[in-house]
Amino acid sequence: MILQSLNELYDRLKTDPDYQIAPPGYSIQKISFKVVLKPNGELFGIQPVRVTSGKNVRPRLETVPGTAKPPGQGLNPCLLWDNTGYMLGFKPDDPKPNRTLKAFGSFKEKHLELEREIDCASFSVVCRFLENWDPASANEHEVLKETSTGFGVFQIQGQTQLVHEDPDVRGWWENSRAKEPPGDEAQCLVTGTIAPIAPTHPKIKGVKGAQSSGASIVSFNEDAYESYGKNQSLNSPISKVAAFQYAKALNALLDSPRHRLSLGEATAVFWTAKPTLTESVFARFFSEGSNALDQDEAQDESVREKLAVFLKALRTGRPAYEALEPDPDRTPFFLLGLSPNAARLSIRFFYSNFIGQLLDNLRQHHLDIGITPQPSVGKRRADLEFPPAWMLLAETARETKEIPPILEGPLLRAIIIGAQYPVGLFQAVLRRIRADRTMNYARACVIKGYLTRNLKKEVSMSLDLEREDVGYLLGRLFSTLEKTQGDALGSVNASIRDRFYSSASATPRSVFPRLLRTYQHHLAKLEGGRKVNREKLLQEIVDPIKDFPAQLDLADQGLFAIGYYHQTRDFYTKKEGTAE
Repeated sequence: MILQSLNELYDRLKTDPDYQIAPPGYSIQKISFKVVLKPNGELFGIQPVRVTSGKNVRPRLETVPGTAKPPGQGLNPCLLWDNTGYMLGFKPDDPKPNRTLKAFGSFKEKHLELEREIDCASFSVVCRFLENWDPASANEHEVLKETSTGFGVFQIQGQTQLVHEDPDVRGWWENSRAKEPPGDEAQCLVTGTIAPIAPTHPKIKGVKGAQSSGASIVSFNEDAYESYGKNQSLNSPISKVAAFQYAKALNALLDSPRHRLSLGEATAVFWTAKPTLTESVFARFFSEGSNALDQDEAQDESVREKLAVFLKALRTGRPAYEALEPDPDRTPFFLLGLSPNAARLSIRFFYSNFIGQLLDNLRQHHLDIGITPQPSVGKRRADLEFPPAWMLLAETARETKEIPPILEGPLLRAIIIGAQYPVGLFQAVLRRIRADRTMNYARACVIKGYLTRNLKKEVSMSLDLEREDVGYLLGRLFSTLEKTQGDALGSVNASIRDRFYSSASATPRSVFPRLLRTYQHHLAKLEGGRKVNREKLLQEIVDPIKDFPAQLDLADQGLFAIGYYHQTRDFYTKKEGTAE
């Protein structure tokens, strides 16, 4: 299903200029410099090739014949393009100069051998240059020291096209590929047709943590994985055409910020069966939540309008879907998660459904975790109406690298297909609250989501004065005791939250009687209406509590945290018509 979907996507992307999909036999490479030659083969100059985008300067993408070779493959020169070592026999601060000279020798030999066969005037100019070029003179060209890590191409002075773009060169290249032996034929598992099978598959690049040269999704390198005398990828027959197309499509998605998103250690790509507004904004929304509208990249008015329509659909529901997508219940979407595994890639998750169902599940997710967001105050940023998934995951550990990897897939599954939230996410957040005694917006969202969806408990978005669950009331009570201490004593080295939150939320009977005795001393320091109102509030909270339980289970500990959070937020929320 994964490879079939990517193979179908290739047919759509290859005609879209935004993706620069190379045709079979070619590849898109980052070109940093070009060697400009006079018509007689002498060097005119070596010039940088760069594209400026805002403040960023990067190499230019060019379609070239063949593909880049993986490291450690011996001497294997490309045709009319390569790095400085092959093209010019030079690398700055070269630790292996003899090897670089051999690389240049192989590059020159290959082109001289092909000169008569290709029979192209521009190609012959390159051959004359290679015959006379002295690698020792490359050190005179400063541009090579700046672009030593990129690829280069050739160009003839006075011509706008590059040498490898010459029609005679392209014609020879395509004819030579057509003459290649087809290899073993079998029924392709992707297309179902009888076709030549790819012995190895193209590398996939752009997955976080994987090798920079690329990694494989389909590969066999041990005898134990082979059968019936078939080696390499012949054990899972996929045609050369299908292997090329699915790899090109996936690499295009991974190279585009519009499709690529990260979640913990996983790198995911999102696409739809046809161009859609959802496809153009989903990755940004998933990475930034409602904060996406405030990002610099979103200042483009058309992007802002698309994000605004998407957010409106999540707020309003079905009535607003048609403004987002004309046919949301018949347009498929796909979400694929990958993670590195040595020289290979592991499939972490793959989800497919229709956009209408995706929007329903996203909307339900944000309803389930929804807590009334607080506006910005001073240097404190406003809470996000739609917090992104990574923000929820980040509350499970002290540092990003400590986030349990087993939570990423289940959380994404809960968001995308409406499954239950992972128990481990809820438990990890409770552990973090007990460890650092901090209850924030994102943690409240995680706890509310778990209680609402998994345990079917109704939890309000803000303070619920009618709720009488003992866990919730104890959380409110603890917040009230903490606020009274703060009002009476001001800032202290260790507040009751620092000293007693963990035990109060787990074993309230051992803590609250002592805290209530201390509360009387703190209350005595308050004056006037503040003292009366605080005592009245405490009595309203305590009255429904018949007895302090010896222990609270995890569900009640979650309610304790929500009650504490709601009451604390209420203390610091400006109220109209009150004068405490």
